[in-house]
Amino acid sequence: MTIVQKNLSKTFKAFFDSEKSSGIFLIICTVISLLLANSTVGGHYLSIWHFQVAGLSVEQWINDALMAVFFLLIGLELERELYNGELSNFKNALLPIFAAMGGICLPALIHFVFNAGTTTQAGMGIPMATDIAFALGVLALLGPRVPASLKVFLTALAVMDDLGAIIVIAAFYTAQLSVAYLVGAVGVFGLLVVLNRFFRVTSLVPFLIGGALMWLLMLKSGVHATIAGVLLAFTIPFSAKEDDERSPSHRLEHFLHKPVALLILPIFALANTGIVLGTGWAQHLTTPNSLGIMAGLILGKPLGIVLLSFVVVTIGVCRLPLDLNWRHVCGAGLLGGIGFTMSIFITNLAFTGNAEMISASKIAILLSSLTAGIIGFLWLKLFGQPVASDADTDTMDFQLPGG
Repeated sequence: MTIVQKNLSKTFKAFFDSEKSSGIFLIICTVISLLLANSTVGGHYLSIWHFQVAGLSVEQWINDALMAVFFLLIGLELERELYNGELSNFKNALLPIFAAMGGICLPALIHFVFNAGTTTQAGMGIPMATDIAFALGVLALLGPRVPASLKVFLTALAVMDDLGAIIVIAAFYTAQLSVAYLVGAVGVFGLLVVLNRFFRVTSLVPFLIGGALMWLLMLKSGVHATIAGVLLAFTIPFSAKEDDERSPSHRLEHFLHKPVALLILPIFALANTGIVLGTGWAQHLTTPNSLGIMAGLILGKPLGIVLLSFVVVTIGVCRLPLDLNWRHVCGAGLLGGIGFTMSIFITNLAFTGNAEMISASKIAILLSSLTAGIIGFLWLKLFGQPVASDADTDTMDFQLPGG
């Protein structure tokens, strides 16, 4: 048996800490938004987000522009994972990839079963997503009571989960398509790739300017503008050397951690969780759409993650890290049911113009995410202790095949 010990990088630790802070701020902002929306100043509070600025409402600027920066950070995190992280080793990457696939497909299937052939079928993408900030925030509360590799596994799973959500948004939640603008956006993307790969430009300035232009063209094309953030991430020069502070990608990711965690995501929560709870709000929880969302997040997520992981490990495609067992994977699956940010984001796209359906979906998302977070926290607190002597939270051990 060969055992390889891998230290958690400074970049990963910084990312993990920022996500923990973001989760706390998201909870605070959600509570504030709900209280204000249902208070005597509720009408004035909600009108703020509909105020028009340069042809778009404040809410649209948040969801289309600020969230593009969030997606840029997701893209940078994914790039880091592919080069230096859990996804850089193909054998290690397989487990979170398959886990994410199970956590995407089964919740979507559950929602589809409830809503097939109805107007709410478009919501099947809602329970597919995992909120990285909340999931890692809950995990951070457990501290050394869980192994370090569980943090890495859940991070890789959530990043791949978000990538799946991004693909779904681009493929199925696109408005009327303008080919000319889309070609322009792709052209800008290609130019930025050339600047990186062939001219070896290391200044961030041309990439950020090009990214802004690509965002505008993507917005005009009908494809959701936030996709530009992900595309931009993969044009920015990246150093394969771990924690290389000279790398433009490393510098930008490090710079974006706090603004995204402490500003962009909390503002998104304020703008999108101002839900007015009318007298019959609980009745909406029994509709097929709400049932599909809740069953998808609370049941579909953990079942999909655990079952497909168990299958691929059993048939020998990949292995569990040595300091993880199936109780840890179950805990990760439960935390995967925290949808929140991405689920709300997809809700806005799925039911554009249907305020009642959007509000009902958000209520189902909030209740499901709260339930999944509490159950996941309690499960890991009871059963998440590190295995044997692998309790060091700064290392993670993997068993490689053929060792």
